Amino acid sequence: MTHASGHASGHASEHASEHASEHGVADAAAFWEERYLTHRDESGQMWSGRVNPAVAREVAELTPGTALELGSGEGADALWIAARGWTVTALDISPAALAVGAKEAAARGLADRIAWVQEDLVVWRPTAEYDLVTSAFFHSPFDFPREQILRRAAGAVAPGGRLLVVGHGAPPPGSNHDHAMQGPPLPTSDEVLASLELPTDWVVETNTLLERAVMLPDGTETAVTDTVLRVRRPSR
Repeated sequence: MTHASGHASGHASEHASEHASEHGVADAAAFWEERYLTHRDESGQMWSGRVNPAVAREVAELTPGTALELGSGEGADALWIAARGWTVTALDISPAALAVGAKEAAARGLADRIAWVQEDLVVWRPTAEYDLVTSAFFHSPFDFPREQILRRAAGAVAPGGRLLVVGHGAPPPGSNHDHAMQGPPLPTSDEVLASLELPTDWVVETNTLLERAVMLPDGTETAVTDTVLRVRRPSR
């Protein structure tokens, strides 16, 4: 379990931050479990179940191997990655979120390709290496050691493997959420890269902003910007 759970949309993140600010967060695990249990739609899910476009773009051409996802949420990215031949370990704080992913994996015939693991990434230390380590929208409405966790994630990348970090580039248009006041700031991909403190022989393959369309609560469509960083560890 960690203090963040992945695949947050901008407005959902805003609501979570307001909730955390108003009520305080004594137990991150209970906070995220409550959100996954009480913000479900009629299908039993909180999120759309669609892969993040940046993850699809960055992973589509890679040779399948072993993958680790931090803050997997309900598993949309893990499921998409597994369907393309990868063996995936999905880590998240919320048993409810992981249960949604496991149910969908079984329905798609992917149960043997994904391990769903409840894990506290604050104390997590990698015990294996992976060809791909991913983190999408690894943000939190309250402080947690994101930079340290991502540095550990880089340590879990196998020789020749990759680390992919996708994040919110800014609050969505029309949002009144002030991240500087109510939560940790949203780092740029350059700031994420600097915080990883990687050896100089690692290769930066992607460092960019990517726009995607989202549907606002009033039914209108708008564009939001994501930060995308993909780095490759050199082969031995």
